[in-house]
Amino acid sequence: MQRDKVLAYLGLSSRAGHTVSGEFSVEKSLKQRRARLVIVAGEASENTKKKFRDRCAYRKVPLYFYGTGAQLGHACGKDFRISVAIEDEGLAQAIIRQFAQEQV
Repeated sequence: MQRDKVLAYLGLSSRAGHTVSGEFSVEKSLKQRRARLVIVAGEASENTKKKFRDRCAYRKVPLYFYGTGAQLGHACGKDFRISVAIEDEGLAQAIIRQFAQEQV
């Protein structure tokens, strides 16, 4: 149930124009300090996970490993996405709350 809410918020964020996806775009969003939350597919390579772990830690941006590339892409209205950045603070906080509820 909570997983559906995360993907629903991701879709809402995408439709509102507050989401960037794809490795290059997410890195650019991090460098420009616009990213408020980064989600990387759980199936991403260890190299990709480490790169985003390091960059998000340096910029102090929350990072979650979640779902598959197909699920993330579908939620964003794209084909397949390994990484997604949410640039809206309110939507990012809503997704973080969903992740926190899932861990309880």
